Amino acid sequence: MERCHMKDSTKALAAVCLAAMMFGLEISSIPVILPTLETDLHSVFSDLQWVMNAYTLACTSVLMAVGTLVDRYGRKMLFIFSVAVFGLASLGCGMANSSAWLIFARAVQGASGGAMLVCQISILSRQFTQARERGRAFALWGVVFGAGLGLGPIMGTGLLALAGWPWVFLIHVPIAALACALAAGGVHASSEVQAGKLGSLGILLLASAVFGFSYVIIQGPQPDMSSLQAGGILALSLVAFVAFVVSQKRSHQPMMDFSVFRIRGFTGALLGSAGMNFSFWPLMIYLPLYVQAGMGLDKGKAGALLLAYTLPTLFVPPLAERLALKLHPGVMIPAGLLVIGTGLLVMCVAIGYPGMLLPGMVAGCMLAGTGLGLTNTPVTNTSTGSVPPARAGMASGMDMSARMTSLAINIAVMGWILVQGISAALSGLREGVALQAAAQAVAAGKQVVPVGAFHAALDLGFSWVLMYGVASVCVAAVASFWVFRPWGERAVVGTA
Repeated sequence: MERCHMKDSTKALAAVCLAAMMFGLEISSIPVILPTLETDLHSVFSDLQWVMNAYTLACTSVLMAVGTLVDRYGRKMLFIFSVAVFGLASLGCGMANSSAWLIFARAVQGASGGAMLVCQISILSRQFTQARERGRAFALWGVVFGAGLGLGPIMGTGLLALAGWPWVFLIHVPIAALACALAAGGVHASSEVQAGKLGSLGILLLASAVFGFSYVIIQGPQPDMSSLQAGGILALSLVAFVAFVVSQKRSHQPMMDFSVFRIRGFTGALLGSAGMNFSFWPLMIYLPLYVQAGMGLDKGKAGALLLAYTLPTLFVPPLAERLALKLHPGVMIPAGLLVIGTGLLVMCVAIGYPGMLLPGMVAGCMLAGTGLGLTNTPVTNTSTGSVPPARAGMASGMDMSARMTSLAINIAVMGWILVQGISAALSGLREGVALQAAAQAVAAGKQVVPVGAFHAALDLGFSWVLMYGVASVCVAAVASFWVFRPWGERAVVGTA
């Protein structure tokens, strides 16, 4: 019996790790191909933003629903279904011949990716019952997820050079098939208490709010959107968000139980999630554009530099797991966020010194990746481990929802800041609509102004983006530290 249990656990862990690798690859390999997509699919800068944000917005929309369904109906069926849909959506992405088709397929991919991510955490939390066994499972999951993130840039670059950009998506199809087969034989069917009901209105309200905010930020600078239209959409998005909060507070079985925010460990970890997604993750979208267009590196060298950004996420999680056993998460998580901020600050300073740009970017990337590796695993362990077991699915959904919501909004915000910084640098060359169009083109890497002005504009715009990331992650670090209060006598992860 014990041998059978170990065999099932091995298959389940393998399936979860394959799904984690796909999710990691999907985050870090796609930014490398954005400049190629711009050319092959005749895309504009806002299209590139939507290629990434369609994934995160769809992911956000399903997270709370999946968390509730995991608690109610069990994780095995949902995991297999979500992995299968992810594989099919990846096939659709690889077959795309237009930006609109790719954006739609990415949305389906994001919805299924969010579902399988919540299921992964639920499987690790509930199928591995012993503390040491669960710790090792989460550590391996973190390593494999980090491997997907770390190897994504070089894999994306290699597939782009050898087979073309569609294979950056198509590679997921056989991986998804293998993960489904392993999950069918290894993941235990389960059903927790019927914790919450699936509220379609709540899902719609939250998705509408996040989509509306992101839409205004991305499309607002476009000439075809007036300030009146932008203001109207922004107002409707705010109303939708307020309505979502009210509906959840009044519901007897809410998808999002706000009472868990009284648990200090959960809230502190959630702030850690937000900090990573205000800084490290959205920057990954724009970093390849800068290193290729701004620094003038070819695709191979750009991919190698991006490894410095993502590869530490492969090697650091095991160290983070060991440190987490000795250090309070209220120390570990804020410290990791500050390391991310230090890395971004080093990159920002390096931009001002051309002779030190390349080594400064490499050093800053390595620091930021190390900070992410120190933060990610403790955040996940703390957010799920600080709530009652029957609410583990909902807690996973809330954690992932916070991550994807902050990521979706900050992809849009960083893009807006980049364009505004470029506009400020080009203000002496263009005016009005022409200035905005030129800034959008430069942000996408198109040299529509003289070479000197082009590089100066990219440098200023990217510096603004980096400073926004530094400020945001440092505020999150301070807030997380204050919520955890590791210096207090009740500094226990699950203390309210």
